[in-house]
Amino acid sequence: MQAIIAAKHLTKRYGDLIAVDDISFDILPGECYGILGPNGAGKTTTIRMLYGFSPMTAGELTVFGLDLREHLRAIKSRIGVCQQENNLDPDLNLLQNLEVFGLFFDLTRRQAREKAQALLEFMALDHRKEAKALELSGGMTRRMVLARALINDPELLILDEPTTGLDPQSRHQVWERLEDLKKKGLTVLLTTHYMDEASRLCDRLLIMDHGRILVQGKPADLIRQYVGHDVIEVAEPDPALRAYVKSRLLQHEDFGHRMIIYEGNGGNLYHEISKHYCKEGCVLRMATLEDVFLKLTGRELRE
Repeated sequence: MQAIIAAKHLTKRYGDLIAVDDISFDILPGECYGILGPNGAGKTTTIRMLYGFSPMTAGELTVFGLDLREHLRAIKSRIGVCQQENNLDPDLNLLQNLEVFGLFFDLTRRQAREKAQALLEFMALDHRKEAKALELSGGMTRRMVLARALINDPELLILDEPTTGLDPQSRHQVWERLEDLKKKGLTVLLTTHYMDEASRLCDRLLIMDHGRILVQGKPADLIRQYVGHDVIEVAEPDPALRAYVKSRLLQHEDFGHRMIIYEGNGGNLYHEISKHYCKEGCVLRMATLEDVFLKLTGRELRE
């Protein structure tokens, strides 16, 4: 099976700054692939290279089996891009925004209008087709930008943080539309800060930091490999618990006022700790992708 995207030793430098540092990955037809990382990790720089917005400094990059440097125009005609910025034309209504964008892909005016109306209905925006872009809520605006990225029936959809800043209801609406597109076989690449979004949508993903890939794989496999099945959170751990954890060689993180203990099967361990060491209370929960992310990238604030 030929990869939709094959990146080998992809590198991007800005003077002395290495934004993307020798990364390699591939994306297969029909899968949703995620790129995760803290602010400044290189996520947006990576995807901007993938659709030709920012030229790579070094490496090899093929899309649909075509070399990006040699076939950029042909590749762009087959992809859709939903950028972070909501850059709709404020002077046009929703239907006109989509129609005009469709003309850039050599659609006839009739084809552009038919496609625009179908996409507005798909995104549950057909009742607002006469509204201007500035009249929309944040969730509607993101669904509109996603609709625009689909106007050319792309074979690859690239989404850069598609639900950032949305309320839970709006996020779930976008997720449902993306799941519908996945069922139709569309290949999707997305960056996101939401671990629940990545877990729900992504078949595979990579986590990167400081321009380099830390891990790649299926979300469930990464959780099992790096965290385990369960996580025990202990408030105000005392010296006795710290001594117990060290004596058992348990994987853990100690933040002073709180301790997180990782365990492959924490049921028995939880009962032992809660019975003897939890004066302030402790919680047993299932491990998540967020645990993996924080364990690998750290917990310090990134600006």
